[in-house]
Amino acid sequence: MGKQINECFFFSYKSGLRSLDEVFSMDEQRANLSGAPWYIGWSTCFDQETRKLREYYSRPYFIPETSESDAVDWIFMGGPGQGAHMHVDSVRHMSWQAQLRGRKHWVLAPAPECLYRCSWIEFTVQPTEILVVDTNRWYHKTDVLPGDISITIGAEYD
Repeated sequence: MGKQINECFFFSYKSGLRSLDEVFSMDEQRANLSGAPWYIGWSTCFDQETRKLREYYSRPYFIPETSESDAVDWIFMGGPGQGAHMHVDSVRHMSWQAQLRGRKHWVLAPAPECLYRCSWIEFTVQPTEILVVDTNRWYHKTDVLPGDISITIGAEYD
């Protein structure tokens, strides 16, 4: 599923793309979502790139000022009909994810110890909306809905 090189993560899901180099050099038809479908995710790898990316967004207003953010951001992109399969993450902290473009349908399934007492949750995240979830505890899957490309950015915090 994911490839890690020096703390950099790249998730190709079922896209067949093996690296960011391949993503950013894909042909115009595929990039415009008219060719083979794709959905990918990656983490920032270096402090410099994370600092640069963070020039373009602010900490969500509901995250306390005293909260520490990891020095890694996450970016997920892809076309309609694509998304992440049901899984649970293995990251350090809870995270927030901001839907910048497109719409994404989420399904959250409770952790096994809560399976018989907790309900599954389904919802759609629209552009400008932010989701906060502990992806280490909640199983989750996403599907990009018809329309625009989905672009999501997120970060972990304590």
